[in-house]
Amino acid sequence: MKELLNQIKRLRVLVVGDVMLDRYVSGQVHRISPEAPVPVLTVGNEKVVAGGAANVALNSASLGADVEVCGWFGTDNQGDQLRELLLAQKIRVDDSFCFSTVPTISKTRVTSGNQQICRVDRENPPVDYQPNLSRLADTFIEKASRSDVVIISDYGKGFLTNDLLELLRSHSSFIAVDPKPSRLLDYCKPDLLTPNRLEALELAGKSRLMKDEFPQDQITQEIFRKFSPQKLAITLGSEGMLLAEDGKVKNTIPTAAREVFDVSGAGDTVIAVLAMALVAGGGFEESAKLANLAAGIVVGKVGTATVSTEEMLSCL
Repeated sequence: MKELLNQIKRLRVLVVGDVMLDRYVSGQVHRISPEAPVPVLTVGNEKVVAGGAANVALNSASLGADVEVCGWFGTDNQGDQLRELLLAQKIRVDDSFCFSTVPTISKTRVTSGNQQICRVDRENPPVDYQPNLSRLADTFIEKASRSDVVIISDYGKGFLTNDLLELLRSHSSFIAVDPKPSRLLDYCKPDLLTPNRLEALELAGKSRLMKDEFPQDQITQEIFRKFSPQKLAITLGSEGMLLAEDGKVKNTIPTAAREVFDVSGAGDTVIAVLAMALVAGGGFEESAKLANLAAGIVVGKVGTATVSTEEMLSCL
């Protein structure tokens, strides 16, 4: 695994998807507002971090890869902050993906102690008002062709389309997809598909509200029938990670988390590390164990987070 981490540093990674700015506002609640039956928060701390596809890019860069990210960056304060966070980690952002017609997607989480009081979202307007990405086809082709791995991070916000997926699939040597079934796109034939338990159920045409034991074989076979991935990794939370190839379950790796504070962004870590490890020459199970270890470190941190090579090495 140490050699695999060294090989990851040589990779060129392109992340494409819904970039976001995550803001955390924390403080103390001592009274209820006289204006409405809601708590009054005295703010003690505020911070901003990269979320969504931008967090996938950060997770890739934190292990030393050469990373570029494509998504909607609004020409607003949130977009400026998000680009600054990425550029600080030497992640490239092409100015072609900065748009005045859409706001930067941002999520503000308001917390008191460990309790989230509310979340305030700013998202893109209806599709009719979103920029036409077809004019950037040559840009996508050039970026995908020179990358060792293309990671698709779909959060269902509209940046990804079937046309864009087909374009990237046609010009990528390795494409990994973190899907969002609520806005189902044609994820057909990726090299790696990484849904979580609920997403896997939806991809297989099942209800995410299903209470029965997770039907591993049935779900795996249906996902392979519909989407034909080369490799399938389903994250199962505390039950670990299911690995499948050729339509069959190969193994289930137990979780590496010692203590869970926040699962935000764990899926971002998994797809980044697993995809890079596979392209760097790791076997499926070896690469999955490395990704599982990285996710176990991340969920032990509060908020959207990344993992460094040094943290990984200290746990090996």
